Amino acid sequence: MHDNPAKSRSATAARRLPGRTAAGVGAVLVVALAAAWGLTTRSEPAAHAEATPDRAPGGGAATAEVTPEGADGDADGGADEGADEGGAPDGRQLTPFDTRYPAIARLDERLLKAVQQAARDARDDGIEFRVTSGWRSKEHQQRLLDEGIEKYGSAEKARQFVNTPQKSTHVSGKAVDIGPTDADDWLIRNGADYGLCQVYNNEMWHFELLTRPGGTCPTPLSNAAG
Repeated sequence: MHDNPAKSRSATAARRLPGRTAAGVGAVLVVALAAAWGLTTRSEPAAHAEATPDRAPGGGAATAEVTPEGADGDADGGADEGADEGGAPDGRQLTPFDTRYPAIARLDERLLKAVQQAARDARDDGIEFRVTSGWRSKEHQQRLLDEGIEKYGSAEKARQFVNTPQKSTHVSGKAVDIGPTDADDWLIRNGADYGLCQVYNNEMWHFELLTRPGGTCPTPLSNAAG
C-alpha cells in the first residue's frame, strides 16, 4: 500500500517546522540583542559627558574663568615669541591692567598709573581701552623701523611713523598706543585730566605724559620725525 503523498508531505513539514521556528526566533533574538548593544555603546560617551563635570587639575570641579580688572594672565598662560620684546601675546588684546606682560609692566610707572585711571573712568562711559603697543625692546623697535622703510620706500618717510631705537619713547617706556578709535577719541578729549596727551597729528593713538593732571597739552607734532 502506497502512502498518501499529501499526508507524507504534511508529516515531513510538521517534523521540520519546530526546528525552523526555533532557528527563526533565535535569529530574531540575536539581531535584537546586537542592536540594543550597539545603541548602548554609542550612547555611553554622550551620557558620560553629560554626567561627568570638567575637572580642575587638583581634582575638583572646574569653574568658569573670570578675568577681573588687574588679572594678568590669558586663558592658556602662553604668549608668542615677541611678547618678551614688547609684542602682544598670541591671540590676546592687552589692557592697561595686563601687567604680566613686558609691554605693560615695563611702562614708566607714572604713565601706567595715569593710563589705568583713565581706563577706569572711560569704562564708566562705556569705553574700553586696549593697549596696541607699550614698552618695546630696541630690537623690536629696529624691526618696526626696518619694516617701515620697506613699506614706505625710504628711511625718511618711515621716520614719520616709526622712530629709531635711540629716540623712541616706546623703548624708554614713556609712550603707549591706545585703541580702538572710540578710546582714542575719548582720550584726546579727556587725557589732559590725567596728564596724557596726543603727541603726533598723524598718530591719534600715541599718548605720553606731557603735562600735569588737569593741565594743558602742548600742540601735537606733525609726525614722529618732529
